[in-house]
Amino acid sequence: MSIKVKEKTEVRLVFLGAAGVGKTAIIQRFLKDTFEPKHRRTVEELHRKEFEVGGVKVTINIMDTSGSYSFPAMRKLSIQNSDAFALVYAVDDPESLEAVKSLRDEILEVKEDKFTPIVVIGNKIDRHNERQVSSEDVLTQVELDWNNSFLESSAKDNVNVLEAFKELLQQANLPSWLSPALCRRRETVPKVTNKRPIMNKNNSCLIS
Repeated sequence: MSIKVKEKTEVRLVFLGAAGVGKTAIIQRFLKDTFEPKHRRTVEELHRKEFEVGGVKVTINIMDTSGSYSFPAMRKLSIQNSDAFALVYAVDDPESLEAVKSLRDEILEVKEDKFTPIVVIGNKIDRHNERQVSSEDVLTQVELDWNNSFLESSAKDNVNVLEAFKELLQQANLPSWLSPALCRRRETVPKVTNKRPIMNKNNSCLIS
């Protein structure tokens, strides 16, 4: 007698990062395809979005958290109840990258699982002249040292927003037929030169 494992059709994603890095902007770009340039402080907001794939409804719960970290108990509860995590920093703010490192340590401590699905997102790449964080350095640390996924995005210009959610959903163990085993390799960071650092990720799968 074989035991049939029920695949998940509902997932919970949580976005964490310092204040002002663009967590809400990325979520709103994904949900509504809009961009609000003025920063608005977020306490904690839960968004739900349903997709129908192959006649099956899939519900995505997206938790947008505060960047002020004034609610540690609320943040811990969000971590405990979530399936995958987006850790967002701004490429023009090195301190926000340090916040990502601390948040990752907290996630691993709360979840007690070093293989917890985490995607690190370097946002605001539209600010070309203000960049202070090297994509190559972060790529090396995140994908080689941490064994997590990494990409850079711009909520303003709608660059890699959908790709970030595809990566999160793939890692959150959605039904296998939603994420084909063989997909094109994603481009992690914009190509600046012909030489790219070695990446230890195999394939990232796309959900239409």
